[in-house]
Amino acid sequence: MVIIHLAGDVLNLGEILVQPVHPFEEQRYQELMQKHHCLGSLPKISETLWYVALWGDHWVALLSFSASALKCAARDRWIGWNLRHQYDRLKLIVNNSRFLILPDWHIRNLGSRILSLCQKRLDTDWQKTFGHSVVLLETFVDPERFQGTVYKAANWLLCAIAHKIHYVTSAVM
Repeated sequence: MVIIHLAGDVLNLGEILVQPVHPFEEQRYQELMQKHHCLGSLPKISETLWYVALWGDHWVALLSFSASALKCAARDRWIGWNLRHQYDRLKLIVNNSRFLILPDWHIRNLGSRILSLCQKRLDTDWQKTFGHSVVLLETFVDPERFQGTVYKAANWLLCAIAHKIHYVTSAVM
C-alpha cells in the first residue's frame, strides 16, 4: 500500500474508507461540491447515492452515483442493445456523475483507490437502497479539462468519443 507523508502525518492509502453520506452530512457535501467541483453541486434526482472518502475524520473526496441517462448514443452503440433491451436494462447502469478530490488531497493513487473502494461497495448499497443490482458503471470525461487518469488507473475503459466528450465505463461485476 502507498504511504505518503503529509505535514508530519503519514497517509496509508489502506486507511482510506468510503461510505454513503449520512442525511446530517448532506448540506456539507453540497456546499463542498458547489465550491470545488467545476460543474457545481448536483441534487439527488431519481436514484442517486452520494459518498464521502475519509482518512480518519478528514473528508478527502466526494462522489455521486446516479441513474444513467435515458439516451446516450455512444453507450448504446458500445453495448449494442436494441431499443427494447435498453428500456428493460437501463436501470442496471449507474453514472458516476461527480468525482471531487478536495483541495490539499491531490495525492498520487488516491483517486483510483477511492474509485475502486466505491466500485466494490456500490452494488450492495444500490440493492439495499433501490432494490436492484448494478452491472455497469459509466462516466463522461471532458478532455479539454481532464485526462481521465483516475479512471484509467482504476482500469475503466474508454469506450467512445462523441462531441468531444469521452465515454468511459467499467464493469462492476
